[in-house]
Amino acid sequence: MESLYRTFRIQLANTSTAFVRYLHDKIAWESRLVAILGARGVGKTTMLLQHIKLYDKLEESLFVFADDLYFSTHRLVDLAHTFYKNGGKRLYVDEIHKYKGWSVEIKNIYDQLPGLQVVYTGSSVLDLERGGGDLSRRKVEYRMAGLSFREFLNIEKGWNLPTYTLDEVLAGKVEFPYEEARPLQLFKAYLSSGYYPFYNEPEYALRLRSLINQMVETDIPMFAEMPVASSSKLKKLLYVLAQSVPFKPNYAKLERDLDISRNTLPDYMTYLEKAGLINLLREKAKGIKLLEKVEKVYLNNPNLSFALSEATPDIGNLRETIFFAWLRVGHFITSSSISDFEVDGKTFEIGGKNKSKRQLAEASDGYVVKDDIEYPYLRTLPLWTFGFLY
Repeated sequence: MESLYRTFRIQLANTSTAFVRYLHDKIAWESRLVAILGARGVGKTTMLLQHIKLYDKLEESLFVFADDLYFSTHRLVDLAHTFYKNGGKRLYVDEIHKYKGWSVEIKNIYDQLPGLQVVYTGSSVLDLERGGGDLSRRKVEYRMAGLSFREFLNIEKGWNLPTYTLDEVLAGKVEFPYEEARPLQLFKAYLSSGYYPFYNEPEYALRLRSLINQMVETDIPMFAEMPVASSSKLKKLLYVLAQSVPFKPNYAKLERDLDISRNTLPDYMTYLEKAGLINLLREKAKGIKLLEKVEKVYLNNPNLSFALSEATPDIGNLRETIFFAWLRVGHFITSSSISDFEVDGKTFEIGGKNKSKRQLAEASDGYVVKDDIEYPYLRTLPLWTFGFLY
């Protein structure tokens, strides 16, 4: 166990607390079992270490990587018992999906050690795993998205800009330090390379493409129990979608082009969505249905567009992609019959500076969102201001 403590302290010493992700203050850290899920690269590991550094007593806490060599000959549940007997109160397990049989052992720890708090992080495709222990009644679960525009600005400029509610954004209340910088130039940089916390590290584009390959070639096949041939088709599907987004699903054409059965295609779409690679825009539900059919397919965020597209991504696609990515974090977003999106009963049309309000004539509560304006005017709002929602 000494090796685990050594690794823990080294990681802690190299963790900066200068900037903490939006999700931290939303988490009920006092809960007995906390699950933090998200796509690769969004900052889950760093947030755990920051929390320990800022709020925990080191002698009562232990952070471990689930794929540490220690677990090749030791069980997680046994570690938890030993740690607890020695005064441990909070056990943090990073990348739990890399530990075989993790859910059963976490369940056992929860049931057998009521005095031990457990927090684990995992891939956003964890819920594809079949079998194992049922943790649904025991855990509180959170999902982490990539950097918002606000978070990107706070990192890049060292600012401390606050979040705003959707109603405040719609009322034009987002404040920006215009005397120090202009938002549009920074927004363009964010769209191309600012969604993931490692955006300022060398070779960002290469790192991002490597991340995509890991998700498609390793994460999804592992939890969906896919054969090698199927994972290859999944990768082809992602690259086809990347060249076509926003893509209105044509399953017959995809079936022909990729040799994927029509029954399997919806599953593949779901896998890519859960992995944080695409977002599926669904129609507004009718009757008792919770969700209707998929209306359009988008990449999860604009950085993926630059990493996967063979040419410079279409600006119209980037606008809709980032609006969808931001709004889905805390709001219910669907397609609209009269505009691009409907959010919490409000209608939104996304465009450039020449976009008119014509399509919103039938909307009872409609807004035009433009990507190349700095200031709001009545129901015309700058796209970048929606990046302050989290």
